Amino acid sequence: MSIASAIAMSGINVATLRLQVSAGNIANALSTGPAPASGDATNSANGYVPLQVVQYDTGKGTDAVVRPVSPSLVPAAYNPNAPYTATNGFPADPYLVLTNGMVQLLVARFNLLANAHVLRTDTQLSAALLDIIA
Repeated sequence: MSIASAIAMSGINVATLRLQVSAGNIANALSTGPAPASGDATNSANGYVPLQVVQYDTGKGTDAVVRPVSPSLVPAAYNPNAPYTATNGFPADPYLVLTNGMVQLLVARFNLLANAHVLRTDTQLSAALLDIIA
């Protein structure tokens, strides 16, 4: 595998991770759960914590880590009858901006397309080079 193909494959892997994380955030946008300070020891479930992808250069391509968004939860609308309501009557919603999730989906799409074009071009150049040598 050439250097260009290795870099493109690392970009595809990161774009795939960005797509998965963004889709998970969007799918869980309306999830509610116990607020961290609710002190409810009977429920072991927590509210959904939104995630973000942090991409960095490795020198031979790119890689990424997934980190929780901070702050991760915000108080939801007052609802004392919600299953995970704190003693003050407020469950927690994930701190998530849907427009950011949609932008991340578009970023992942364009990154996938760009890296796929790099792979195709590298394959075509390698084939042309072999034709010239043969």
